[in-house]
Amino acid sequence: MGLFDQLSSVLQQYSGNAASGQPPADVNQHFDQVAQAAPPNVLAEGLSAAFHSNSTPAFGEMLSTLFNQSSGEQKAGIVNQLLASAGPGVLSQLTAGGGGAALASLLGSGRTQITPEQAAQISPEAVQQLATHAEKADPSIVDKASSFYAQHPTLVKTLGGAALTIALAKLAERTNG
Repeated sequence: MGLFDQLSSVLQQYSGNAASGQPPADVNQHFDQVAQAAPPNVLAEGLSAAFHSNSTPAFGEMLSTLFNQSSGEQKAGIVNQLLASAGPGVLSQLTAGGGGAALASLLGSGRTQITPEQAAQISPEAVQQLATHAEKADPSIVDKASSFYAQHPTLVKTLGGAALTIALAKLAERTNG
């Protein structure tokens, strides 16, 4: 019996149910079951669907929520990915907007990576702005961030029931397709 056979009864509840409005009461438990059994690349597909959905907040807002709940290492990891995707001009754009001054000061002297200690000094608002700029510069950052956070499914649950429902619906679609 394969992975999706084992989870088919759970996932079947989400088949065609991504935007039905109210998430099922046990969506957190279902997400836990799927996250424990599914490989991270499969989980990333569901997370990417949630990031791209019109039924969830914008990518930058969702990423700032995840960032706010992350450990120092996780914060540094996602910010470094965002910086790599955003390109060299992003800090001047963010500084002009007011949100990136702290980030710019952390990256002085041409550095392009931050440490976990430095990441702890960055506000979720600055990450939201950085994520929004990074998505415009490199739309594939959504998939990269999905892969990153698929490694940390407990954090993904902080996005709420709507995002989890969309992620599970995507996985249900994958099993039916």
